[in-house]
Amino acid sequence: MNHALNPEQLLQALEWRYATKVFDPARKIPADVWTALEKSLVLTPSSYGLQPYHFLIVQDPAKRAALLSHSWGQKQVVDCSHFVVLTSRTDMKEADVTRLIARISSVRGIPAEALNSYRNMMISDVVNGARGKIAHEWATRQTYIALGGLMTAAAMLGVDTCPMEGLDPAEYDKILHLKGTGYATVVACALGYRAATDKYASLAKVRYATEELVRVV
Repeated sequence: MNHALNPEQLLQALEWRYATKVFDPARKIPADVWTALEKSLVLTPSSYGLQPYHFLIVQDPAKRAALLSHSWGQKQVVDCSHFVVLTSRTDMKEADVTRLIARISSVRGIPAEALNSYRNMMISDVVNGARGKIAHEWATRQTYIALGGLMTAAAMLGVDTCPMEGLDPAEYDKILHLKGTGYATVVACALGYRAATDKYASLAKVRYATEELVRVV
């Protein structure tokens, strides 16, 4: 089945997207649209397929109010329809690899033993190898792939987004009770619909020319 947009539709959606500064609190993302966006997070590609992240959908008003105090006062936290905190693994353990192998075995009907070489390769890299020494940094890179995919999917569906690094990860971890879970806050994303008062919606998008950013070698 061909689900491809044409090039013009793709570029129109990406031109329309911007980092929304003012959300309309009264407008909520419909349930079916949110389900699709949530699924886009689940479908994020990751290195080895290990998916070293969790996505926290913060809808409790009290928690959002608490997070606002550690988000540089950015009102998107409380005004948006859905607020996603993207967290990544703080380290990688052999059990994480074993869990993925079991999942592959179950979904694809492959004996786990047949995946031993793949299992050993992952362990030698992201657990005991060079990447294992920077596991949180490595997992954070995977998490940003999820953020980009979420924002692109939202633009395709006419949903506004604002990626947010302007926050205190340690305070977020406290409020969201992440200590001891093996995950830590990386970045957040507010989703919803722009308010008519957001002056940034009408500003021209500022990007360098294609030839300044893209080079064929």
